[in-house]
Amino acid sequence: SAGTPPVPPQPPATIQVTGQAQVSESPDRVYIDIGVTTQARKVEDATSQNATRLSAVIAAVKRTAGAAAQLTTTEYSIGPNYSYPRNGGTPTVVGYSVSNVVQVRLDDLHKVGSVIDAATRAGSNNVQGIRFALRDEQAPRSEALKEAAIKARQDAEALAGALGLRVVRVLSLEEQGAGPRPVPMYAPAVKMALAQAPATSIEQGTLNVSASVTLTVEVAPAKR
Repeated sequence: SAGTPPVPPQPPATIQVTGQAQVSESPDRVYIDIGVTTQARKVEDATSQNATRLSAVIAAVKRTAGAAAQLTTTEYSIGPNYSYPRNGGTPTVVGYSVSNVVQVRLDDLHKVGSVIDAATRAGSNNVQGIRFALRDEQAPRSEALKEAAIKARQDAEALAGALGLRVVRVLSLEEQGAGPRPVPMYAPAVKMALAQAPATSIEQGTLNVSASVTLTVEVAPAKR
């Protein structure tokens, strides 16, 4: 006669928890987007004026920021300006706008305000924003991941104990994401009367490096 079919093995009992952690660090790098926008009836005049003003801005930024600062062009655009008839009809081109934006990478955060002031005095009319960052993101990221994993294991142990179980082994550990939360881009108002205006003051604050991990553990009845 046919034997009794074997009983398939039962999957182990598991508990899944998520641990989260956050590490705060003071930023030690900043990116400043500084630009020049010019308008003229002829496109060649708009581009020429833009190049002249931007050259003066770059020179002023380099003098103020020092040799360690890095400048990179991040945006360059040329577009027509239209006049729209009140009674409808086809709009006509009345001139052109040229925009050129340079990103300044600065590691001396004490110079942020003076760099912005120097740029606007030299002709920048488009300070788009400021973003603080960390030169070394790995150390706080690793610390946040470590703390998140420890919290997840502690939660798993607590849940297992509450249910009369014990943790046998870790089955999986999945990172849900870790990294510095971006600091919002601030757009300081461009001062029109710079000679009378006070120096620009920028508060850097802190960066929060967060991590989240999901831990799956096998559990079994607690030993008596």
